[in-house]
Amino acid sequence: MNEEQLRALAGTSPKDKFIDAYNTAISRQGSKELLDWLIKTDFFTAPASSRYHSAYEGGLCEHSLNVYNAMIDTFNGGKPDESFAICALLHDLCKAEFYKSSTRNVKNETTGAWEKVPYYTIDDRFPFGHGEKSVFLIERFMRLKVDEAIAIRWHMGGFDDAAKGGSMAINSAYEKYPLAVKLHIADVMATYLMENTPS
Repeated sequence: MNEEQLRALAGTSPKDKFIDAYNTAISRQGSKELLDWLIKTDFFTAPASSRYHSAYEGGLCEHSLNVYNAMIDTFNGGKPDESFAICALLHDLCKAEFYKSSTRNVKNETTGAWEKVPYYTIDDRFPFGHGEKSVFLIERFMRLKVDEAIAIRWHMGGFDDAAKGGSMAINSAYEKYPLAVKLHIADVMATYLMENTPS
């Protein structure tokens, strides 16, 4: 994003920034219905993870924006792009209605007393995988191009369960579809360079 765009968004909530970026870049048939559905979920209040990056209320929305900004700034000169917006803003759609707030007892190291602290648990009511679940949810409303679907499916890179299990399909995906590599790089940049990740 250029400075003028950043100034225009200053002071608005992450939800407003997300919706503005979405509406600015995405005009594909079904996109309005997808956004209407997304607003009804907990996407804008959910964390991005249970205990790693952006593990706080609203972290998922902020992470998605960070991935989009990293993607357009790194690969498109800061200009909006529909495929980049679809992939970046919606790559973690699978995390909507995925985390639940809970509490657990933790011993306070200073006082020695046990205290209730909030944390997130996972309640995956539709265990369809990670990237593939996001693709499935998007496709309920809006058609993806092949490279967009591949990018979202494999955005986790080597952290993907199939890749960790030895699947070589990710190599083919990255060789044939540059968009998949760009999304993965932007996701890594957002997670490890732009967000507060515990060491």
